[in-house]
Amino acid sequence: MTGLEVHSLPLEEIEPFLDRRRYSGFIPVRLKVDVFLREILAKANDFLPSMAGSILMDRPLDRGRSETAQHLHFVAAYGPHADHLLGATVDVNQGVVGHVYRTGRPYLMTDPENDANFYGHFDDSLGFTTASLVAVPIRIERTVCGVLELVNRSNGQPYTSKDLDLLEIFARYTSVFIENLLDAQRANEMARRDDLTGLYNDRFFHHRLTEDLIRADVTGSTVALLFLDLDNFKDVNDSHGHLAGSQVLKEFGYLLQRTVQEPGSTLARYGGDEFVIILADHDVEQALEVGRRVQDALRRTSFLQGSFTWSEVPIDWRRALTCSMGVAVYPVHVPRHGTVDLRKNLLLRAADQAMYVAKEAGKDLIQVAEVWGEEAR
Repeated sequence: MTGLEVHSLPLEEIEPFLDRRRYSGFIPVRLKVDVFLREILAKANDFLPSMAGSILMDRPLDRGRSETAQHLHFVAAYGPHADHLLGATVDVNQGVVGHVYRTGRPYLMTDPENDANFYGHFDDSLGFTTASLVAVPIRIERTVCGVLELVNRSNGQPYTSKDLDLLEIFARYTSVFIENLLDAQRANEMARRDDLTGLYNDRFFHHRLTEDLIRADVTGSTVALLFLDLDNFKDVNDSHGHLAGSQVLKEFGYLLQRTVQEPGSTLARYGGDEFVIILADHDVEQALEVGRRVQDALRRTSFLQGSFTWSEVPIDWRRALTCSMGVAVYPVHVPRHGTVDLRKNLLLRAADQAMYVAKEAGKDLIQVAEVWGEEAR
């Protein structure tokens, strides 16, 4: 069938359905899943022409709740009233799709009036009549995450077991393709990430800072850079060893992610116990507010508490962890001329030097960089 109109939820609404726990250490993936799901339905309809079809998926974060609180969500559909189905939910204990989701087995229905699993709610509410349907599970690895269903063959005949076998092939294709997309995105994220803290690494930091500076020139906006260095970090290694130091860096990375969630921000480990934060569209005062928030969170946080695999006894590190911080803002502290690499290095140097001034002034302080003359304003 040509010219088939397939609907799907917007990409930003579909992404949470692909945020699987196996990738919980990384930022939710950004894939063109909306386009892919529409193509899957269109291709299934090419080989098995049907009056209607849909893909339903669960939300990974619902899996920890009781089954009675878990639902399948219509994320893509075609046919009469398809646009009304998007975003609608079906309890996993109801209907054919719920049965397929719970059991993980494909299902062929040709007699809805006498089928115990048929759920007629949508027929009644939308004025549709289901004569027969086929439904198969969609899996990520071995876990069922959704259901693909087709309703009412276009030729008016009921579906057959061969039709069900064909739809299973499409479901397997869907599953494998989603897994490949997720794995590719995961590998891409791993290349950008620091293994220890989960923050971005210094290579990606330089790439992102370059992008943000170019964008700031185009839009006439600003870019703030915070350079952080943990105070007296050597005491941790001296007291409990380098594995304890690594644990502190992990915990500090988590603190930064929890504390700094401004849109467009980039958090990275620069090296050792040095960290950087890029804040797009932030001026000096806004950057200082973020810096103070980080320092306040540090003062309220206890590090190295409890049992760890690298220690034979529980750890109770009583010393407070603080950091010294330098702040530089483009183009306040670096002029808008020269190559982008030059401006990037000057901004990084300005924030770094300001951090050392804060450290020499007594630590646990924030220092703003010096302005580079009137032409930098």
